[in-house]
Amino acid sequence: MRLLAFFLFCLLCGTAAALGIACRRLRQQERKMEEAAARIREYLLDRRRGGMECNEEGAMYHLFHELNSLVAIADAHADSERQGREFLQNTISDISHQLKTPIAALNLYNGILQQEAENAAAVKEFTGLFEQELDRMESLVQSLLKMARLDAGAVVLEQSPENIAELLEHVKAHYSFRARQEGKEIALMGDEQAVLLCDRVWLSEAIGNLVKNALDHTARGDQILLRWQQSSCLTAIVVEDTGSGIHPEDLYHIFKRFYRSRFSKDTRGIGLGLPLAKSIVEAHQGSIEVHSRLGCGTSFAVHFPMMTK
Repeated sequence: MRLLAFFLFCLLCGTAAALGIACRRLRQQERKMEEAAARIREYLLDRRRGGMECNEEGAMYHLFHELNSLVAIADAHADSERQGREFLQNTISDISHQLKTPIAALNLYNGILQQEAENAAAVKEFTGLFEQELDRMESLVQSLLKMARLDAGAVVLEQSPENIAELLEHVKAHYSFRARQEGKEIALMGDEQAVLLCDRVWLSEAIGNLVKNALDHTARGDQILLRWQQSSCLTAIVVEDTGSGIHPEDLYHIFKRFYRSRFSKDTRGIGLGLPLAKSIVEAHQGSIEVHSRLGCGTSFAVHFPMMTK
């Protein structure tokens, strides 16, 4: 009997100890659940960011890991939306700023035209200025539309093998009249048989913007050279000039939209030509880089992977 009683006593003690451990464990789990619920409430109220510590193993901590993953994803989406709103706000501000100048000029010219209605020479002069400002506004709107289409992935490149010499000759012809007026030379150099798989219209736009940028930053007597070469795996098209060069401070910013250098003497540019060229090149799976020295000129190099069978 004594042995049985001792056995029962030990059994009861063991059971009580097990129950105590289980209760303590349940209380710990309950506290963890309450902590998790509090963290979730705090996160939803956006009082603080961050997840829950979960350094141990087990189903509860696995749940915490999953919750932390959801929190991280939600934070990433929130940051992306915030950056998108900031970008949109800055873009609208930039567009408004860019449009203010031509609109103000148009209003001024309109007032002068009304006052000088009987002066044919004045009417002709200000009609020409009127047209320049309208062209500037049209260029801004068209560039913005192209950028928006590229950003939205709405552009489907119709790529086909194109002779590089013919494509660049077409670009040269487009800017030859302006180059002659300004006393500048546009030259071509490269293998006349070289072929590149590309969308002719869009790539002509990109290279044309690089040529226009070169014309904007060169003086009478300067030269703009369009040269190209191919290797076994790469096609390079380079637009280089003997102009004023780019200030080192600007080299890291020239592909930003609406960026205007404080050193630039160009008062008519809108700061979209180079970003648009970069977007078009990247849509072709290519890359673009710039090298420049003040007073010595600038070189834009565009690289494309060679087409394969």
